[in-house]
Amino acid sequence: MLLPLNSTLSYFTLSAYIDVGRLRYLFFLIVLCLYLCIVGANSLLVYVISVNRSLHEPMYIFLCSLFLNELCGSSALFPLLLIQMISDVHQVAVPLCFLQIFCLYSYGGTEFLILAVMSYDRYLAICCPLEYQARMTPNRISFLVALTWVCPWVLCVVMTCLSATLHLCDNVIRKVYCDNHSITKSACFDTSHINAYGIFITAFSVFLPLAVIFYSYVLILKVCFSGSAQTRQKAVSTCSPHLASLLNFSFGGFFEILQSRFDMSGLPNMLRIILSLYWLMCQPLFTPLLYGLNMSKIRIICKSLFLNNV
Repeated sequence: MLLPLNSTLSYFTLSAYIDVGRLRYLFFLIVLCLYLCIVGANSLLVYVISVNRSLHEPMYIFLCSLFLNELCGSSALFPLLLIQMISDVHQVAVPLCFLQIFCLYSYGGTEFLILAVMSYDRYLAICCPLEYQARMTPNRISFLVALTWVCPWVLCVVMTCLSATLHLCDNVIRKVYCDNHSITKSACFDTSHINAYGIFITAFSVFLPLAVIFYSYVLILKVCFSGSAQTRQKAVSTCSPHLASLLNFSFGGFFEILQSRFDMSGLPNMLRIILSLYWLMCQPLFTPLLYGLNMSKIRIICKSLFLNNV
């Protein structure tokens, strides 16, 4: 839909929704159940870590921050998605669309930064066990947690404000949720300054954390190869959930970037929708299940909690 330059934009149209007739109610129930599972699993683990003093250790504090972030990210997507699924007109008010963009992008940046901080924590625990308590002080933990939340928020506020000032020639977003890249592509004028800022955000929120993670695991592997079997076992048990969570999120983010930057019209519509939602749907469900099942402390406390309530 082409817009005159002097028009006031009041809504965006999400054009990726497919008319599936009455099946939309079935899809609505499936997505609703998925959202309830995500909220239940992440909320349970946040509660378990918060109320048990034995879990007030750096690794579990960072995990609690990770679960909270996934609650925020999924809540930024699912309510609007569920409304749109049963609606005949897929329109979103401009302020609500930019609010969703801020929440989703800050979720992605926070997720990568928390995973980077967790890799640094595992590096200290495995490679410098005697210095761990001295280095991972309460003040440092608080600083790292604040860093993972505040930096993405500030960066995304600036990005959202820049995009909100654009004059748009089109109000159609070819996705099932609001996307900043789609909005900047619809601008009537040059957006090179926003594109440059987007590269900066990507470097800070994605490539910098990945570099920290890669460097931490190089050092961990170096210690494992030269250490005892007990050291290797400890590294595998504590690092495997983290690596699985990182690979899952990176996989979803990779497909999201591919879809945003390149023409994927050759793929079936349903597959494109699933791939665009993977990083927002699967990560918040996959991570709590992964850590809840693999970490013995959390698993034992969750079992005792359920058994005592039966």
